[in-house]
Amino acid sequence: MRKILAILVIFLALILVIVGWWNNQLGPVSSDTSTKEVIIAKGQSLSQIADQLQKEGLIKSSLIFQIYVRQKGMGAKLQAGLFKLSPSQSFDEIIKTLTSGPEGIWVRLIEGWRIEEMAEEINIKLQITNYKFLEVAKEGYMFPDSYLFPKEATAEYVVNSLRETFKQRFSDDLRSKIKKQGLTEEEGVILSSIVEREARSERARQMVASILLKRFKIGMGLNADATLQYALGYQAGENPPAGGWWKRHLTREDKKVDSPYNTYLYNGLPPTPISNPGLSSLKAVANADPKTPYLYYYHDSKGNSHYAKTLEEHNINIANNP
Repeated sequence: MRKILAILVIFLALILVIVGWWNNQLGPVSSDTSTKEVIIAKGQSLSQIADQLQKEGLIKSSLIFQIYVRQKGMGAKLQAGLFKLSPSQSFDEIIKTLTSGPEGIWVRLIEGWRIEEMAEEINIKLQITNYKFLEVAKEGYMFPDSYLFPKEATAEYVVNSLRETFKQRFSDDLRSKIKKQGLTEEEGVILSSIVEREARSERARQMVASILLKRFKIGMGLNADATLQYALGYQAGENPPAGGWWKRHLTREDKKVDSPYNTYLYNGLPPTPISNPGLSSLKAVANADPKTPYLYYYHDSKGNSHYAKTLEEHNINIANNP
């Protein structure tokens, strides 16, 4: 009997030790109430999130956190975004923070958008008025990407973030290559902004960049639809009911519009970029081949690209590939 009682006492003591250890693991790492910003990326698994929290010194055990979250049935409810967490928070407090909505908001800005289009998206996501963004934004230098902005972000904060990203992506190597093309950095960005709108695939961008650079160097008109679309501006009838910034079907009358952005009327580059190019278009200009044998390009309705050495060949491409 005494032996059984002793075993029970040991067993109960062991349970108390385990419970105490478990509760300790669920508790705060420290009494430090300072917060740190933690970004949970989209698509991260529970184990990846737990590992990140442990590395950040916010939880004691990645494994215990995973077990606890699964016990609570909260694994699928953890959100991506920017969160402010503290080592003084318990597991329950951290889970509550990660499931109640992030401090930051994801904003996706598309390659080839003009600043007005970016302003519309930023207004929707961050409630920053279009006017405030447009007042400080600079066409061509607002690098398109996915950004995680604080909810309280200002127009200046957003623009600085986009501009800093542009400076990082537009590397010294790219700048050097563009200068070797006989272009200034500004001219390189302007040409990249046209390429971004004129071509969609990586190969097409490389070919279009080479053709446009060749035209520019020999003093031939660029004749780029995108520059005229930029000049025409907002089109109420495009993409109804919202309208759109890029007129799809240009007419002969459109090509007569007197604007420095109309490269059907004026040779050379337009005075400023016409969109905000991504890295692929910047690379396409940097690595363009002005010795390409082609002078013309055409993209058919199926998305295929056709290149020609002469206007006659170009017209045949258009006729044979609607």
